[in-house]
Amino acid sequence: MTTVASLVPPLGGALALSGVAVAVSRRRELRIRWCAWAVGVPLVTGAFWLGRPGAAAVAVVVGVIAVLEYGALMRLGRVDRAVLAGAVAGVVLAAWLAPGEVFRVAAAGALAVAAVPLLAGDADHGLRRLGAGLLGLVWLSVVAALVPLGAVGLGLFVAVSTADIVAYFAGRRLGGPRLSPLSPAKRWSGTLAGAVAGLGALAALSAFSWPAAVAVAVGGPAGDLLESMVKRGARVKDAGHWLPGSGGLLDRVDSLLVALAVLLVLS
Repeated sequence: MTTVASLVPPLGGALALSGVAVAVSRRRELRIRWCAWAVGVPLVTGAFWLGRPGAAAVAVVVGVIAVLEYGALMRLGRVDRAVLAGAVAGVVLAAWLAPGEVFRVAAAGALAVAAVPLLAGDADHGLRRLGAGLLGLVWLSVVAALVPLGAVGLGLFVAVSTADIVAYFAGRRLGGPRLSPLSPAKRWSGTLAGAVAGLGALAALSAFSWPAAVAVAVGGPAGDLLESMVKRGARVKDAGHWLPGSGGLLDRVDSLLVALAVLLVLS
């Protein structure tokens, strides 16, 4: 059984080994990204060690920041973003405090999101605001799954991140057919290599199961393409610029969100 305690040694070892590799590479962007990981991984792991309250706190923070970045990409106003952030936070808190009411809370959030453009009488942009708000609620509220999944969710994040990193470098080195016009830099060769690495990470973390394997191999790349579609529509490269080496938080968790959704469906 996967526990947070069982994840600490492999996570610490992975950070140490990656730190040596980054130091040898002498690439400044990799050093910056590793420093961000060296700070973030212990904080998140410590929060998950506290159980559901800690996981809920992480999920709320991630969900709200992701909403703000997503709202900027979709050109949503402050009220739209505030209501969407409240709806996502509500789903997360329901997953912690009232698991049986998650779908009811999500439905109430959807009504609140829909009410904003309706009450504003926005005939020009109301449909766009409504569609963007509901997509954001469905996509971003999946972060609430981290609360019941606990250590399994943390292990899934590590595996998906490993797959992303390997896919990036393997795709550049191996080349071959493009994965999708939505992300021309991504190659099938990199995606397949990343899937193998992600499955290996699941096995190393004792978190391997066939739903988790499908979530990493299929859900992870799908989540990355989903955000690429949103960013291409907004004509921007990154969802934000505040996270060292990674752009915005949504750029870091896009794969995880769809992977979590796949894991929930298959489980």
